Amino acid sequence: MVLPFVKLGILALRTLSKPIASRLKLQASVHPRFRGLIVNLAQVNHRFSTTLQRHIYGHSTDVEIRPLNEEKAIQAATDLIGELFVFSVAGGAIIFEVQRSSRSEAKKEELRRQELETLKKKEEDIAREVEILKQKLSEMEKSSKIWGLFSTFHSNAMVTSKAAAVPS
Repeated sequence: MVLPFVKLGILALRTLSKPIASRLKLQASVHPRFRGLIVNLAQVNHRFSTTLQRHIYGHSTDVEIRPLNEEKAIQAATDLIGELFVFSVAGGAIIFEVQRSSRSEAKKEELRRQELETLKKKEEDIAREVEILKQKLSEMEKSSKIWGLFSTFHSNAMVTSKAAAVPS
């Protein structure tokens, strides 16, 4: 019953993260100290991505890379911040879902283990009961053999004594 609400909450959070990311982008471009930081971040990111692309395509990587102008750097950095925020929210939601699923599987596994233990205990109890019944049966067979021999001797003795007692 909780699962649909959790999934709905995660979906709402992911949907709300996009406008929040836009707001972060706007605020990042307005504050002067943060603006300087994101310009530097954008320049580092630009150098890294350009070097990586040149390396992938087999071009020379020792060429000087021209820095972005301030507006392009701010736009690139705010886009990066927005994407990182959305990505972190989505990643957090996935981690939450995996952990929830893992806990659920652990509970199921524990129930299976307990059920298996119960079945093993029942099997042991039944095996003990079978052994007891075998012993009782063995005792009854011994007893019936003894009584069977006794009754055979007893009935033969009675037949002989009756035959002796009956006048011919």
